[in-house]
Amino acid sequence: MKFRNFGKTLLMAALSAGIIFGFTSCTQSFTVGYLFITGLTTANPGNMNGIVSGYKIDNNTGQLTTIPQLPVSTGGANPSRAVIISGGRFLYVLNQGVNSSGTPCNNETTAQSQVQPCFGAGIVEFTIGAEGVLTQVGTFTTQGINPYRLIPDSSGNFLFALEKSSPVNSDAVAACQAITQNNLCGDVTVFQVQQSNGRLSTITNAQLTAASSGQPLTYFPVPQNPVDFTFASGYLMTLAAPSYTAGNVAFPYTYNSGNGQLTLNTNSIGNYVLTNGTGAPAQKTINIVYANSYVYVLDNEPILNTNTNVTVPSQILPFTVNGGALVSQTGGAVPNDPTLSEPVNLLVESRNHFMYVINDAGGGAINDPDSGITQYVIDPASHELTPNSPTTAGNSGAQPQCILEDPTGQYIYTASYSSATVNGNVFNPNTGILSLLRNNAAFSQYALPGPATWCVVTGRTQ
Repeated sequence: MKFRNFGKTLLMAALSAGIIFGFTSCTQSFTVGYLFITGLTTANPGNMNGIVSGYKIDNNTGQLTTIPQLPVSTGGANPSRAVIISGGRFLYVLNQGVNSSGTPCNNETTAQSQVQPCFGAGIVEFTIGAEGVLTQVGTFTTQGINPYRLIPDSSGNFLFALEKSSPVNSDAVAACQAITQNNLCGDVTVFQVQQSNGRLSTITNAQLTAASSGQPLTYFPVPQNPVDFTFASGYLMTLAAPSYTAGNVAFPYTYNSGNGQLTLNTNSIGNYVLTNGTGAPAQKTINIVYANSYVYVLDNEPILNTNTNVTVPSQILPFTVNGGALVSQTGGAVPNDPTLSEPVNLLVESRNHFMYVINDAGGGAINDPDSGITQYVIDPASHELTPNSPTTAGNSGAQPQCILEDPTGQYIYTASYSSATVNGNVFNPNTGILSLLRNNAAFSQYALPGPATWCVVTGRTQ
């Protein structure tokens, strides 16, 4: 009897061990994605050499582990944007370059770009290999001057570069006059992506031709002083600050996803000036994002918050898209938090319930209190924005430059310029509140070799 009882005890112990082992195996950590950050090699303003750093994202904790053999050079200077397309196999980095005096190219106007173009600018392609290792395979030039922003279409078949200025010649002047009645304009270069190897080839303009030769233009003109662009409901929408209008504009091209063509439409020329929260023309728009059928524009100019009677330094302008025109959403402008300043980008998380705005404060202090993340709740019926409670939360670092969600929707990351860090946050899908990874700052912030400029993520890990 004692032997039988002892045997039962051993059996139960073995079963318990098996259950525990099985449970442990199910919760083993694994990589859910690769996070890549473009930036500079050092905080020294005189050194603008670009690098790409990379991390593996852990499923259980959101913690980051450095990818082997990274960082690597971006193949140029002053990287500003990066995108991943074609199933996560190819990474493209846009280097803005430097001017003849060695100053980084960032905020030149169209006229300034024509006088002093940037050197070392272009798009560099990398393949993403096993373990997230990057290999540089090619460099591609844009058709205009001073490329500034880079985005893909949703299919990954085409890549778009926004440039501060179109080429300087008589054909460009005629093209600018055709769309804006002005001699100066920016442009978009459209590339087709060869799916087998990621190589880029230029798409020519089927609507506008060069006056001197009758041949199609190799670019698509947009209003001067372009700021940002995005795809929105079948249109490529460019945000610009031309000097010949009363305020900032949103300029639409109709987009053909089959061949990459951009076509002028009835709303491309005319009443495209955006208005701010007071009904006046918006003057300082800096970012445009399309998410869940709505367009959001960040406007860096003061507005009175009528709910609190406090003037805040910036705002979000929500719009719907109608025939390529932006129509102000019901409820109008949404004030940013008064304790933060200089919003630079925003993220609507994948469930479309919450929005996050990053503010870089425009300063340079490592612990600048005006840097941070503003949290908003999106009404499921009206899509109107209301501040979450608390309004600000999460870990952003000083002067965050980008914000993204990991492929599983568990974590939200930012990368910062002044503090030169990658910063992780746990996303609560019920409340939208962001909290530190493992509730510990030591596990939530990772040092970079130098200031960060942009970040991208892929869920392809094989």
